[in-house]
Amino acid sequence: MNLSIFLEQIPDGDGTWLQSLMSGLGWTLATAFFAWIIAFSVGSAVGVARTTDRRWLVFLGNGYVELFRNVPLLVQFFIWYFVVPGLFLPVKAWVTTLDPTQHQFVTAVVCLGLFTSARIAEQVRSGIQSLPRGQRSAGYALGLSQRQTYRYVLLPMAYRIIIPPLTSELMNLIKNTAVAYSIGLVELFFRTREMGEMTFRYFEAFAAATLVYVVIAMSANRIMALIERRTAVPGYIMGAK
Repeated sequence: MNLSIFLEQIPDGDGTWLQSLMSGLGWTLATAFFAWIIAFSVGSAVGVARTTDRRWLVFLGNGYVELFRNVPLLVQFFIWYFVVPGLFLPVKAWVTTLDPTQHQFVTAVVCLGLFTSARIAEQVRSGIQSLPRGQRSAGYALGLSQRQTYRYVLLPMAYRIIIPPLTSELMNLIKNTAVAYSIGLVELFFRTREMGEMTFRYFEAFAAATLVYVVIAMSANRIMALIERRTAVPGYIMGAK
């Protein structure tokens, strides 16, 4: 392995290959961060909607989940990047005000956020439905409205239960940012391919990318494990102390 390749200047002279990979890592982390905010917010709302007593909300929530879970992620990237701006004139007008990098970044964030939100919605739904029905009844008996019951009784417990699967979704989201190279976003995988194609040092390039992905995914895993320990309800969740 020739590690000195990372200190060599890239052909356009704008820094070294190591700096190029770190630039791609920055876009990867930014994409994952903002996509996670969308995924968690929308997924929570859809998950809650699927557990209410309003049949039309349950129907819409189920349809949302089935749509985003059954269309391949790569296809969704192309739809958001090429099709949606052509179907909706306001979106097309707004996209024309962005430079290509901004367009690619916004598309990646929205696509990954909504794709992951469907999976989080399923986790939230299962977390709420795993709680004893008496908790919901107790909230109503205390005079809480349905919204207050979800906010103060059901969701605080449900989120604690689903932290392990949420951890998996966060790690998957970080890894799925690599698919954004398909629309030209200069994230880590894009920079890795670029380095390999220009230097023919594919082993070094992909070994470095693999190490970086492992580090950031495992860092997310450890952060979520810490949150799980700090928020666990003693005696309620197995293993909590």
